[in-house]
Amino acid sequence: MPDAIFAHTRLAPIYDAFDGSREDLKHYIDIADELDAQRVLDIGCGTGCFALLLAETGRTVLGVEPAAASLEVARAKDPEGRVSWVHGDATALPPFAADLATMTANVADVFLSDDDWSATLRGVHSALRPGGYLVFESRRPERRAWEDWAADTAPTVLDVPGFGPVEQRREVTDVSLPLVSFRYTYRFADGEVVASDSTLRFRTREEQESALTAFGYRVREVRDAPDRPGREFVFMASRD
Repeated sequence: MPDAIFAHTRLAPIYDAFDGSREDLKHYIDIADELDAQRVLDIGCGTGCFALLLAETGRTVLGVEPAAASLEVARAKDPEGRVSWVHGDATALPPFAADLATMTANVADVFLSDDDWSATLRGVHSALRPGGYLVFESRRPERRAWEDWAADTAPTVLDVPGFGPVEQRREVTDVSLPLVSFRYTYRFADGEVVASDSTLRFRTREEQESALTAFGYRVREVRDAPDRPGREFVFMASRD
């Protein structure tokens, strides 16, 4: 089940406001250019930010998202229907023959079990053309990002159009490596408080490369995330 931050009807519409400017997405556009990818599959597309950037470049784009509330936000941004939006996950993708499949915003870290991650890699593999690429980012466990999260307890208050002032707080609720759990709490102007609990899995580079190889990919390169140096890997793997 998607986390409330993506699936709740009050949280999904304010997600973009708290997520910031998303400068990281430019680097994924650069990768699509580098690979000359014209058909792109955006897995876990959320509220559609990256899928729509891709569509603006004239590419054929399929955005897949399991959280209906987030997908509703994405569709509202796309009245011209430039993107094909699919409610679901990577295990049941339509035939697409993608040149490139992406998972931005650390989507790869939400698959907690090996079975779920394996099923996702299989599904993406089927949706790629031979030689097509899967590109995704994954947090480096050795960076221990959860320690920064635990130390940063100050609330963030934003004036969100249509909602007024909204307060966001984050707390780390459990560290049982490789799993880390945390809670976001949102307080709305009308007094309603909505919490969203999330858990991420921190896989090592070796674990990721081993899984990719096992499911028919060739790891071409592992890059440092240019906008978050030393904090994340960017895996570039082609379908054999």
